[in-house]
Amino acid sequence: MRNSLSYAAVLGAVAVASLAVPAAAQTPAPAQGAPNIHAVEKATYVTIPMEITINRPAAEVWKRIGKYCDIGEWLQIAAGCKITAGTDNEIGAVRSVANEVLVGKSEFSYTYTQTVFFQNRSGAPYNLYHGTLEARPVDAKSSRLLYTLVYDNSMLADDAARERDKAQRTTQFTAALENMKILAEGGTLPPAPARGGGGGAPAGAPAGGRSN
Repeated sequence: MRNSLSYAAVLGAVAVASLAVPAAAQTPAPAQGAPNIHAVEKATYVTIPMEITINRPAAEVWKRIGKYCDIGEWLQIAAGCKITAGTDNEIGAVRSVANEVLVGKSEFSYTYTQTVFFQNRSGAPYNLYHGTLEARPVDAKSSRLLYTLVYDNSMLADDAARERDKAQRTTQFTAALENMKILAEGGTLPPAPARGGGGGAPAGAPAGGRSN
């Protein structure tokens, strides 16, 4: 009887061990050289709302500057913009500008975000960066173009650094709105300003580790 109980105990231990193997196999160790993705526990989200009036109906404005890769023109990105995944102008599309993903859209608006992997290249924590561009009708002949940024700036060093970051982003995207106004009203953009020190490029950037 004792031998039978011992044999049963051994079989039970083997069975438990065999079940544990697949479970462990489902959680592989991080690959060597994989990014150390991390985020701030207590984020402080800041919004930057910007707008400009355009002397054209919203439908005309959106037709001229509202395609997902039109950013290459109105932000004057030397490398331009192309769709690298998904379907152009549809939710899930990814554009080459900062690998931004289209996550929401309406008739005259879209919202995009940046991936954790893209932002982590700088070593900064993920900041949940989102941008929304919208053409809003005012009357039959005019509209407002709104650009709103949302992101976490808690990882910046202090209040002064946060204010500088906010001012830089506001300057960059206010200029972008002015370019969109010129294009939507039928004008031609002036030459792009010189961009020194790595300060200007794609839309959006991880706070504390700017990619634009």
